[in-house]
Amino acid sequence: MSSALSAAVSGLKAHQTMLDVAGNNLANVNTTAYKSSSVTFAELLSQNIRGASGPAGNLGGTNPLQTGSGVEVSGIARNQTQGNIVSTGQDLDVAIDGEGFFVLSNGRQSVYTRAGSFATDADNTLVDPATGYKVLQLDNSPIQIPWGTAMPASATTEIVMNGNLRSSADSNQATYNKIISNAAFTTNSGANSANSSTLLSDLDQWGHGGSTGFESGKILISGIKEDGTTFENEEITWGPDARLGDILDQISALFNNSTATLDSSGHIVLTALDKGYNQANITGMSYVPGAGEMLSLPTYFNYSTVGGNDSKNFSITVFDSMGEQHVLTGVFVKTDTPNTWDLVITSVSGETEPSWDNYDIINDSSLNRRISGIEFNPDGSLKGLNSSAESTTFSVRFDNNPTPQEITLNLGTEGEFTGLTQFSGQSSTAGALTQDGYESGSLSSVNIDQNGTVIGMFTNGVKIDIAQLQLAVFSNANGLESVGNGYFLPTANSGDATVTIAGTNGAGTIRGQSLEESNVDMATEFVTLMQAQNGYQANARTIRVATDILRELTNLIR
Repeated sequence: MSSALSAAVSGLKAHQTMLDVAGNNLANVNTTAYKSSSVTFAELLSQNIRGASGPAGNLGGTNPLQTGSGVEVSGIARNQTQGNIVSTGQDLDVAIDGEGFFVLSNGRQSVYTRAGSFATDADNTLVDPATGYKVLQLDNSPIQIPWGTAMPASATTEIVMNGNLRSSADSNQATYNKIISNAAFTTNSGANSANSSTLLSDLDQWGHGGSTGFESGKILISGIKEDGTTFENEEITWGPDARLGDILDQISALFNNSTATLDSSGHIVLTALDKGYNQANITGMSYVPGAGEMLSLPTYFNYSTVGGNDSKNFSITVFDSMGEQHVLTGVFVKTDTPNTWDLVITSVSGETEPSWDNYDIINDSSLNRRISGIEFNPDGSLKGLNSSAESTTFSVRFDNNPTPQEITLNLGTEGEFTGLTQFSGQSSTAGALTQDGYESGSLSSVNIDQNGTVIGMFTNGVKIDIAQLQLAVFSNANGLESVGNGYFLPTANSGDATVTIAGTNGAGTIRGQSLEESNVDMATEFVTLMQAQNGYQANARTIRVATDILRELTNLIR
């Protein structure tokens, strides 16, 4: 009878533990990343009344005769299955999709948790706001989120080109080559624009230099002809009665198939007579006086249109060293050589007024406003430049910085289709895809990607990797010891933490702006409550019956 009582008492204790565990699970049904637990029972050591015997002679064997002594809690197992991941919209909330734990530290010891509801403290350190424990990165240092940190501007150094240049086009797609001087000829102190009939001596740009008579000098012109051949310091002469038309005729004669005229504002305009690929340009113009007189001439010629058998315009915003924005425009023109194009930079806003004093475009390749000979393979992939002397890097000077700024045009990888290509098509799509410059800015928000990288997003649109969350995995996560606040410590049976990052060494990936919910299944826990109640009641009934029997036994002597 005493055995029945002790067994029933052990049953009460065991089912009380079962009830405690189920109650704790239900209490944490909404606790972030909580892992539910379950109880397993085992019977206590049985008492042998009679041992077993084997068969002997005419008698068969007998089984052992045993009575049990009750039940015990053999284990409380933690269910490590993942809870649902829900979006919170909070930048610093993170969840682990798969195995692993975040690593936090109080400076003395590290703890491990699945609860990723983080925030920053007054020192901009990423912490668990409930405890102040600091979130660690891979080198075991705390993660700093430098809110408001200023980022200096960065000048553009590379422009990535991308897209297709159509391999064929009809003659209607060809363009005229046309260049215009940056300075105009005027008369009457700028009141009137000069025309071809204007005497050179009547120009505002003419000066006597203190002499009383009229002296004639010569104009020296350098340039590039339509076919790419160059000429230097060709003389254009004029006398006292020379008119601008005489000068324009001599300029026209320097070219094979182009005519120099004046537009309505008095600018010199050099226009090709025919459409098609054309490299004509005036690269230098100077005046050699006869005595002390002087004549101010244009310092540069800008492209109005670039001659080509086909063309594709593009533009992109670039940045100088102070972060000021400038618009670079250019055009691809198809040459007379099959599968070959040129890239011509036609203008850059905010550029220091171009002049031959700053840009010697014959002897100095730093200007390099025409990248010539961009070739394509028969399969449409980029072949590269057809001359080793040609470069895809050019220089530009901006008003706020006299130091030349070099920019490289990335055309793609030779033999591949990663940049520019040439296939048949109705229209070309090639253009400037991206550039690496940016204006100054400050850190405004962060995002945590699937690798656990904390990415800072600045007001200028630039993204910078700030840190990377450290994760830890264990050989036996069920062996971890819970120490409250969703924290765990390793034990002898969990194994040591293997430090890693998301997506490696068995660790899961990170879900930003999300949290993991508790994995408690309320339906299961309600059933567990009923089972615990039934088991407790049954053991209580055993005690009651045993007590009644003992009472009957004591009544025998009355």
